[in-house]
Amino acid sequence: MNEFPIIETERLILSQLEEKDIPFITEYLQHRIYSDLTSNIPYPYTENDAQLWLTMSKEAFEDHTGYTFGIRNKEGHIIGAIGLHDRDDDKAELGYWIAMPYWNKGYVTEAAKAIVHFGFKKLNFNKIFATHLLHNPASGKIMEKIGMEKEAVLKQETKKDGAYFDLVMYSIFNDIK
Repeated sequence: MNEFPIIETERLILSQLEEKDIPFITEYLQHRIYSDLTSNIPYPYTENDAQLWLTMSKEAFEDHTGYTFGIRNKEGHIIGAIGLHDRDDDKAELGYWIAMPYWNKGYVTEAAKAIVHFGFKKLNFNKIFATHLLHNPASGKIMEKIGMEKEAVLKQETKKDGAYFDLVMYSIFNDIK
């Protein structure tokens, strides 16, 4: 795929991250809760972090190893992000975050359903998996809503701020073939 795809859902537009998104991403991810609930968002989150993430996202697309979409409302304003990253062996990892004002409105579930469909239908993955920190069960609920099933609890799988954390892993398999 040479051109980054645009996916539209009922309420959202999923499209490539852009330079103009950086101030919004930086502002959204300033809250400590994002770092506390995820394994890979630092605190404090700086504009440099956003720029690096944008660069890594573009490189992953160019290398055909990942798709990081901005989750946008129908007016085109970024409200979060969702990604699908190739982990070899016909499987990919799903990850996401959404800005706090948009929590509990079903936006991530809507975006994740579309991304999983894209991953199976367009990218031909056999398996898509996602993980969440044990103390973030809301993320697991999203995974269940999109049809993923709990596969494992990975003990002390990630280290953050000097502490080890368990990750809960969910997966879904391609039945679209």
